[in-house]
Amino acid sequence: EKFSVVKTLQAIEESNVVLMLLDAQQGVTEQDTHLAGHVLDSGRALVMVVNKWDGLTPPQREKVKEELKRRLYFLDFASWHFVSALHGSGVGLLLKNVQHAYANAVRDFKTNRLTEILESIVTEHQPPMARGRRIKLRYAHQGGKNPPRIIIHGKQTDAVPASYRRYMAKRFHKVLQLSGTPLRVEFRTGGNPFKEKGKRSSKLTPGQKYRLNKKGERSR
Repeated sequence: EKFSVVKTLQAIEESNVVLMLLDAQQGVTEQDTHLAGHVLDSGRALVMVVNKWDGLTPPQREKVKEELKRRLYFLDFASWHFVSALHGSGVGLLLKNVQHAYANAVRDFKTNRLTEILESIVTEHQPPMARGRRIKLRYAHQGGKNPPRIIIHGKQTDAVPASYRRYMAKRFHKVLQLSGTPLRVEFRTGGNPFKEKGKRSSKLTPGQKYRLNKKGERSR
């Protein structure tokens, strides 16, 4: 069994999308929660498959859903499917949803779009005060894929509490409609390099700008 778990963990690391199979009649086991935690840590896209769903009555189904929500609450980003492998019900959509989860995991996002979302989130719920001053979040850009990673720049970002970080990640995830993939949000303190670049350009003398433009023309 130990060897099987090791192989499973290795397979998770080597996958782009993980399909995790649960037995609806058996419920969530300790090993299920353990493996689910590894999937979350790995950042892999995830499709949860609950099998033997047809063997449950409506009240039993509601009870299982409540248990899944309670014990696997940290997998709220995953795509969930309730199927019967024996009768084939619900199985046909699995491949489509695996593809959808992977597509979300490798999506590209423009900086202006992410910054617009950031501004909207901050307007809805401002970050708290830190050392007597309001934490300022200025702009956001994409920092990676699979899982998507969003970098947020601002002032005093080291003081952003964990609760607000989670709130920010959930809001980005919902607005971007990233079903099937987790989202990483990181905070960095500092100015906007795009604005700084523009400032440096504006400080050039007319002669420096002329020589710079002529150099660009010769390179063409």
